Amino acid sequence: MSEKRMSSSKKHSLKSMMLQVAKELLDAEGIEKKEERKRYMEEHCPVLSYPSSKQELEELCKELHAKIEAVDEERYNLEHKAIMVVNEVKDLNIKIVDLKGKFKKPPLKKVRMSADAMLQALLGSKHKVSMDLRANLKQVKKEVKEEDKELRDVGDWRKNIEDKAGMGGRKKMFETEA
Repeated sequence: MSEKRMSSSKKHSLKSMMLQVAKELLDAEGIEKKEERKRYMEEHCPVLSYPSSKQELEELCKELHAKIEAVDEERYNLEHKAIMVVNEVKDLNIKIVDLKGKFKKPPLKKVRMSADAMLQALLGSKHKVSMDLRANLKQVKKEVKEEDKELRDVGDWRKNIEDKAGMGGRKKMFETEA
């Protein structure tokens, strides 16, 4: 396949088009966020109506104070719960540290123990399990090959070297191997 390269002017124009599209998308996203913020404020914050008389103003103040008291009470309850949880965590951490300090781990010593003794220690004296693995193995007699005997019975090494020296010796080596 022949891959054609773009000219630099075409690359530049493509890049500028991509940047322009990205800018338009960012602008649209910004406008959408402003509209969302405006909708949220209209839903959650009603338009403030100024009271025209002193009595209406007093009622508005009473309503606002009641809302403030409810929010303060809820905030106080949440703070109290958070403080209780933090204190409980601190107490549990202190208990953990105390328990760790009470039980010191002794330094363990290496003990040589057979497999039978280890199983007896783990399972108790009632269970008798034999771990003598060598008892079930077959005995094999070693066969001695004739080649091994020849290698062992070399005899005088000087004589062997003299026999194999020179062209005749090499010929003997090849004849004995074949």
